[in-house]
Amino acid sequence: MNKYPFIYTFFLIVLVSSCSNTRFLSEGDLLYTGATVKVEGKEVSKKERKALKSKLQELVRPKPNAKILGLRPKLYIYNIAGETKKDKGFRYWLKNKVGEPPVLYSQVDLEYNKSVLQNFSENNGYFNAKTSADSTRRGKKATAEYTVKPARQYKINEVKFPTDSSVLATAVRKTSKRSLLKKDQAFNLDVIKEERARIDGRLKEKGFFYFNPDYLLVQVDSTVADHQVDLIVKIKEATPKMAETPYQINKIIVYPNYSIGVDSLIDNKNSIVKYNDITIIDSTKMFKPRVFDRTLNFSKGDLYNRTDHNLSLNRLVNLGTFKFVKNQFKVSDTIGNYLDAYYFLTPLPKKSLRLELLAKTNSANYTGTELNLNWSNRNAIGGAELLTISAFGGLEVQVSGQNNGFNVYRFGSEANLIWPRLVAPFRFHSPSGFVPKTKLTLGYEYQNRTKLYSLQTFKGSFGYLWKESERKEHLLNLTEITYASPRNVTALYLDQIQANQSLQKVIDKQLIFGPTYSYTYTNTVQKRKKNTFYYKGTVDLAGNITGLATGADTKKGNTINIFNVPFSQFIKIENDFRHYYKLGPDSQIASRIIVGAGYAYGNSTEMPFIKQFFIGGTNSLRAFRARSIGPGTFDGSTTATNTFLPDQSGDIKLELNTEYRAKIYGLVKGALFIDAGNIWLLNENADKPGAKFSKKFISELAVGAGVGLRFDFSFLVLRTDLAFPIRKPYLSEGNRWVLDKVDFGSGSWRKENLIFNLAIGYPF
Repeated sequence: MNKYPFIYTFFLIVLVSSCSNTRFLSEGDLLYTGATVKVEGKEVSKKERKALKSKLQELVRPKPNAKILGLRPKLYIYNIAGETKKDKGFRYWLKNKVGEPPVLYSQVDLEYNKSVLQNFSENNGYFNAKTSADSTRRGKKATAEYTVKPARQYKINEVKFPTDSSVLATAVRKTSKRSLLKKDQAFNLDVIKEERARIDGRLKEKGFFYFNPDYLLVQVDSTVADHQVDLIVKIKEATPKMAETPYQINKIIVYPNYSIGVDSLIDNKNSIVKYNDITIIDSTKMFKPRVFDRTLNFSKGDLYNRTDHNLSLNRLVNLGTFKFVKNQFKVSDTIGNYLDAYYFLTPLPKKSLRLELLAKTNSANYTGTELNLNWSNRNAIGGAELLTISAFGGLEVQVSGQNNGFNVYRFGSEANLIWPRLVAPFRFHSPSGFVPKTKLTLGYEYQNRTKLYSLQTFKGSFGYLWKESERKEHLLNLTEITYASPRNVTALYLDQIQANQSLQKVIDKQLIFGPTYSYTYTNTVQKRKKNTFYYKGTVDLAGNITGLATGADTKKGNTINIFNVPFSQFIKIENDFRHYYKLGPDSQIASRIIVGAGYAYGNSTEMPFIKQFFIGGTNSLRAFRARSIGPGTFDGSTTATNTFLPDQSGDIKLELNTEYRAKIYGLVKGALFIDAGNIWLLNENADKPGAKFSKKFISELAVGAGVGLRFDFSFLVLRTDLAFPIRKPYLSEGNRWVLDKVDFGSGSWRKENLIFNLAIGYPF
């Protein structure tokens, strides 16, 4: 009996918890343990019966107490917590937050559930379905059983739209080409409702402001053929005249300084400004009139349409200047069918000061804290411009890694000015609800890597940001300038340079300037989709025009300096593609592919260090130390001392990640993952044998696997990962797979191979 103690213990727990839950019930109460739905009958196919059963099962109420491995732990916790005298404390929290009260059979309404199943069947074309309900009692537990016998499903024979010549009927008839109701489609009441909403949406685009779906009637004629129906779309006779009429825009009135409860609608001569088709009423003259001319999509005389209505509201919200945005349309006192559009805008405080304390992690396995002081002016020049000036300081330490103790201290300042338009010699109008923006940035950062060196970096950029839609975003920096200069280089680091000359480029002065462009597409906000995607493509063109203009060619001895620093000239392209496959409401498979390459030419023989690619770490290959893999088959640990492991960089990058994510319990989520990838150099490097990219790159991929926990506190996600390598590219060919050497029982193996990552947020 002692041979399998775990098995006996498990079944004992199952038996005890199963019995103990019912002993807490009051006399006469029965624990409701769930319902079964059977779909019977030979008039529908097996596939139809299975699909109908799945939908019907979800409709039955109430749901029984949650089960895990056959147990009801939340109910058991509720029971053992006992009575609580106060609405607070540990016992109250345990009982009401962690626990779950018993679902009793007395809460089950068999007749109500029976009618719900019957109605659902009929609403999906099974007009002659028969439904019955019963229950079964076993001891102090009870279940419910429902049986549905559907007849043959009705299909659509023909869809008929209004035929009269009225303005409204003609408009309804013109929407028929995109009707959701199709011949031979199964009758479905929900689709009929969606069709009414679709027609209403199309009419709203044609000026029918006062129309709504309730003015449409879809009659069903089931006498036309065997198990077929005609659907007849009609306009109700009680439809008011206003709903039958398309309207045009007349006046457009904006109150940009509206306050609830304050008389801010006084129209005096000093407060009224007319700009093109817009009347602006604001005695403070807080905003320049052109702000609203650029933001509002309506013009006088336009036919009302819902698209411009919603776009105007979205653009006002996206200015980031107003706390509340309210819109109202009223019938104009002008002769004819006209609407006056009113916009009531409540501004946010113009200036604000915010202090933030942040916890952060990065791809180099550094974890730390940062203090930010931010000052904002939301209407800096009167055109809804956003001016922000920030000062920051922080500390980062490496929790796991050979560079533990080489802490990073950083401080600096940054100023941003954002115009809610494109500051350009041409007029740009975005058809989306997002306001195109121009951004100017100036910044300075001082970074001290203790025991190694310090870097001071000056940055500046000027560019445009615009969104086609909520899915597509563009960022074009006409110029992005970076100047980096080293200071306080230590003897330890200089000694390392003697052994590894590639470390010199880390502390070389760098001047990088040129345009950058990135395009982002994502549909991950669509929570109901099973497959969602994210893609970001980036192009960085540094020093290209200057290099061509000056004829710079370092290989021929013609190196051009600016302020005694050779400028960098290169092309860099990076693609980040992610796919999310939803397995269920609380589980998914997330995958990522990163492909990037950089090519230095003209005034440069190699890519600047800060623009190269790195791999390994908390958001990359989690089974390897941060920035320790590659390039190629080169083993960077051979150049390290006992105290310092230099970062490895490359010109080409390939990374692949797949992660299974699932909810374990409450706010705790688990993950199983596998990561693969490497970086390479484009050219041979005598100090790094095996680093050059070749056709054997697939055989040079590093691979790691692991498990993780994610604690989702809603305001942040704390992530822990435990990973180990299963393929090491720096080993000799034929010996790179090390899966057969995995030995969790060996202390020396664990010390050498197990990597613990602590991070904030998901890796991708």
